[in-house]
Amino acid sequence: MNLSITAAFTYGILAIIGGIIGYIQANSQVSLLSGMVSGLLLIFAAYFQLQGQAWALTLAVLVTAILVLFFTFRLAKTRKFMPAGLMVILGILALTLMMN
Repeated sequence: MNLSITAAFTYGILAIIGGIIGYIQANSQVSLLSGMVSGLLLIFAAYFQLQGQAWALTLAVLVTAILVLFFTFRLAKTRKFMPAGLMVILGILALTLMMN
């Protein structure tokens, strides 16, 4: 398994966990839904990369880039490192691994 697959899968799991935490702490159904959808898309992309499907890397990069942009705007708005800053850093790391 290459780093691209591992990065997509790991960031997907983190997105799901973040959505669940957002729901528990703030009763945010939007956090739960967006975390689940984006996380499952990343896990789906990792699975299909493992199956040799080239389009799956494009999906993983696209979803990760959208999440990085979203969390960058959220960080600028709230000025709170958690969770936005952490997700930006981890997203950039995931993108870096996916692009190598």
